[in-house]
Amino acid sequence: MGKIITLSVEEEIERKFRELASIEFGKKKGYLGKAMSVAMKEWIERKERESKIAKVLELMKKGIDMGGIKYKKRDELHER
Repeated sequence: MGKIITLSVEEEIERKFRELASIEFGKKKGYLGKAMSVAMKEWIERKERESKIAKVLELMKKGIDMGGIKYKKRDELHER
């Protein structure tokens, strides 16, 4: 058995949630808990994904130090 949570949500959101949850899971005992668990899991995954994307974008903005050019002429690359 999971944790009991008491929530306060807008009536329209609650009505739509109950309606869709009953379609997805049937109106049997525990259907709201199952639907809420799925919704919470998806929200967590989305937030974690957004966080990872933000970190990658920040790294991209900073760039990578490639060490700069270490030769003056092309011939130095091939030791001619």
